[in-house]
Amino acid sequence: MDSQRRYIAKGKYSTTPHDPSVGFLEGLDVLLWRHNLALAEVEHIVHGTTLVANAIIERKGACVGLLATAGFRDALEIRREVRFDMYDLGLEFPDPLVPRRLRRGVRERVDADGNVIDQVDLEQVRVEVEKLVYEGVAALAVCFLHSYVNPSHEERVRAFLGREFPQLYVSISSEIVPSIGEYERTSTFFGGAGGL
Repeated sequence: MDSQRRYIAKGKYSTTPHDPSVGFLEGLDVLLWRHNLALAEVEHIVHGTTLVANAIIERKGACVGLLATAGFRDALEIRREVRFDMYDLGLEFPDPLVPRRLRRGVRERVDADGNVIDQVDLEQVRVEVEKLVYEGVAALAVCFLHSYVNPSHEERVRAFLGREFPQLYVSISSEIVPSIGEYERTSTFFGGAGGL
């Protein structure tokens, strides 16, 4: 947008998956040239891409694992009782973004008010993450019950994994989607976990 002329210029340019900045910068150059603008005249730039959405749809990207509160690793598969076609008895949902073999439950518990009931078992975290790394996991999503109220267990696990498994990309749900609902938090933040 040109703030002097109150002009909005828009354009579309192909994504360059190997390096998204290349497509962005080339597209910006084309846009500036088409509209006879200098970059110094531009007040705001808004950029959108389908790169992450395409990676999720195509199931491409890093191999992702999931750590959840013990007993809740299947929240991702159980979902909600919402069907996009309630009369289709043969309706099939897509497979979860993380297969069951790459989802692990660990001992820890925080209640709905944020009180710690059971401290997170970091030794169990180590054992489970070693198994996941052996399976090829390069990115790990951590989603514990009620972490939107008290994120301390997720934060401790991330700090622990940063020391013990520095090669892993770790996302915690309390940062990405700090809201109620295990399924929603678990399914929403895989973009933050480095892909699929």
